[in-house]
Amino acid sequence: MKGRILTSKAIGCFKKHLREEEKSENTIEKYLRDVRAFAAYLNSSEITKEAVIAYKNKLLSENYAVRSINSMLASINNLFVFLGWADCRVKSIKVQRQIYCSEEKELTKAEYMRLVNTAKQKGNERLNLILQTICGTGIRVSELQYITLEAVKRGEVVVSLKGKTRSVFIVKELQKRLLRYAAEQKIKNGVIFVTRTGKPISRTNIWREMKALCGKADVNPQKVFPHNLRHLFARVFYGIEKDIAKLADVLGHSSINTTRIYIISTGNEHRRRMEHMRLII
Repeated sequence: MKGRILTSKAIGCFKKHLREEEKSENTIEKYLRDVRAFAAYLNSSEITKEAVIAYKNKLLSENYAVRSINSMLASINNLFVFLGWADCRVKSIKVQRQIYCSEEKELTKAEYMRLVNTAKQKGNERLNLILQTICGTGIRVSELQYITLEAVKRGEVVVSLKGKTRSVFIVKELQKRLLRYAAEQKIKNGVIFVTRTGKPISRTNIWREMKALCGKADVNPQKVFPHNLRHLFARVFYGIEKDIAKLADVLGHSSINTTRIYIISTGNEHRRRMEHMRLII
């Protein structure tokens, strides 16, 4: 165990390794953020399993969500495997699968429509179409770069991310609106959602513009972020198809367990279903 100090050089090598593993830039950024936070906690002290367990307990005491803690631990465990320190890995926190989600976190279809209409009223056609593109296709915000003029003309987007490739269809009404927007913006080819300088719009800008709609749209800001649009797509799709395996393919999930998180109902819906069982005489 002697000499196990987490240096900036080791973190740099880990970053290179993640790139060679063809991880997405967002995944790499997330892993490095978690690893650097752990390094700051260690403050150049030696890494032992006891130290990692103490860090895990510290995160628990600071009231982080269990899912967030497990995600941080996964990043650190990944680092240990890379460095050959697998004996320092710690177990994730076991948690019972959630059967319903909080009303405060779930974006409803009505709220989504208010956000879209508010973007229109504010004259922000780019944001209006970004909202409808994410929610109408189920893509990740990081996959907007694949919404090119060429793909829209075909009515099909080929997304290559995390070492996987999948096809995403664009419904005719959305296709028509995107083509009209591209013509108005004089976009001749390439990515449709760009800044004034022609660069693909960042998730930070999208997030900020979405939050700016909340007041006028009368939607709780805690519900408003790009990934919640993807969750809404998943719930509506599953409500029609009732096929979780097919939904997993559409969303680009490797595991159906990930997809389950997207389709859990709210507490009120769960309560209504139980009331309809009529088992209390």
